[in-house]
Amino acid sequence: MARRFLWASLALAPITILIDAVAHPSKTLLFVLAAIALIPLAWLIGEATEHAGEHTGPRIGGLLNASFGNAPEVIIAFIAVADNLPDVVRGSMAGSVISNILLVLGFAMAVGPDARLDRRSLLGQLALVFVAVILLLIPSVPGWHGDPNRHSLALLSIGPAVVLLVLYLFVTIRGLRRLAPHEGETEAAWSLPVALGVLAVTTVVTAFISEILVHSLEEFADAANLSEFFISIVIVAIVGNAAEHGGAVVIAHRGKMKLATEIAISSSAQVGLLVIPVIALLSFLTAHPLTLSFRPIELIGMGGAAVFVAFVIRDGRSKRWEGLLLIGVYAALALWFLAAGDR
Repeated sequence: MARRFLWASLALAPITILIDAVAHPSKTLLFVLAAIALIPLAWLIGEATEHAGEHTGPRIGGLLNASFGNAPEVIIAFIAVADNLPDVVRGSMAGSVISNILLVLGFAMAVGPDARLDRRSLLGQLALVFVAVILLLIPSVPGWHGDPNRHSLALLSIGPAVVLLVLYLFVTIRGLRRLAPHEGETEAAWSLPVALGVLAVTTVVTAFISEILVHSLEEFADAANLSEFFISIVIVAIVGNAAEHGGAVVIAHRGKMKLATEIAISSSAQVGLLVIPVIALLSFLTAHPLTLSFRPIELIGMGGAAVFVAFVIRDGRSKRWEGLLLIGVYAALALWFLAAGDR
């Protein structure tokens, strides 16, 4: 029954796009519609990723989900850069890293069974997140004094962005040579072309819905009296990563903890080493080049989350109470972000 409801609710996505194009309703209504429409889309991405993982193994499956799941975020960020909203872009990217390794991983561990994890792979990717934070200090520290969006800082950001991209490509190619074993195959797995096709189409639709939701956030924020910083680092980040959120939790609930944890942590590593530098470099195609000048609270949040999660999973086991702990830590950080206010 639940699966039938999810399949039927996929119609919400084209309905939301049609309403936005034809009826031009209030932004608040669009926000609600888009948020609801993202739920079945996230489920479908998780479903397709799981079937693809049956053919590729959990490591490549996690990489696939992270890549397809982060595509909407790249689109959203580029639109925000073009609209000269650098604080929203940086906040959403930092929030994406934090929410994936705390909130998504926490929920996956909380709803899934106690199980062994690919400790080496997960700790390696958490280390990459921490390395990304260290490199981002180069353009960030000068931005703590004066205008954080000055052109000289945009130029200074090019070097760390290129290093992060090279590091991501090197680690990804090297990591794919060491494939984790399958966790067992299902009898009714989709073929790999079908699974990848569903992932591609669903990602495109998710990008449209995510764009509608983000463009309706301002009116929603005014009604809720929230700061721009909180909206970008919590709400936009969660919305932009709805695919990983739903997909990892669904897969964890089915007992495939290696794939679920790969999705959560590899997505954070991909944001830090791929999404952030790609957005920074692509921003030079616009009139408003993006500086990678993150606030101290953003860097502390990303680096602290990576270190804390590494400590939690150091034994290579997934435990439900640890998942609840990660969710609690994320909630505490969200309250800190709420109290911090805008830059």
